[in-house]
Amino acid sequence: MASKDRIQRLKDETRVNILDASLQIVKEEGWQALSMRKIADVIEYTAPIIYEYFANKDAILLELTRKGYLILSKDLQEAKSKHRLPAKQLEAMWLAYWNFAFANKELYQVMFGVQMNCCCDLVKNLPESKLPSTLFSEVILELMNIENPDADAVCTKYYTFWSIVHGLISINILNGGYSEEINRQVLKDAIGGIIRSMQD
Repeated sequence: MASKDRIQRLKDETRVNILDASLQIVKEEGWQALSMRKIADVIEYTAPIIYEYFANKDAILLELTRKGYLILSKDLQEAKSKHRLPAKQLEAMWLAYWNFAFANKELYQVMFGVQMNCCCDLVKNLPESKLPSTLFSEVILELMNIENPDADAVCTKYYTFWSIVHGLISINILNGGYSEEINRQVLKDAIGGIIRSMQD
């Protein structure tokens, strides 16, 4: 039994090493440089061994996407827990979203297909990909404070927030955008404006 556990532990470690190596390659050389052979070189295995863990490069991208959503969801939950009022929670959560995007730029790119192809249809089916929107929607619903709210109304508000924040992030990833100070101000103004419109 101990031997079985040890074998499983080694398999789990190898899987993590493959994902870590993939991210390292992307951070150093960009997504276009990622290949099964290059991953194998970094972890000093042969390429066929990589295929024992992941069927192809898309399977690695999907696993990195899952990892990104889990980290983002944890960050959002932490930001939410620091405030009691829904308006403050929403502001903190969108700022946490922004911070995640730049602290984990490569993961953000694969999660949303920024400057690369994403496995969008597969991502939609990941349970983890629904966690951020669920967290935001719960707070939006609380802030709206109306009886029998229309699901479409909550979805529209979430999509309004997301379109602006994701758009600003994408602009900055693609061409640098403006200064950090201006970006923060635009972000706060936009989030604050939407929140105020929900409280009127």
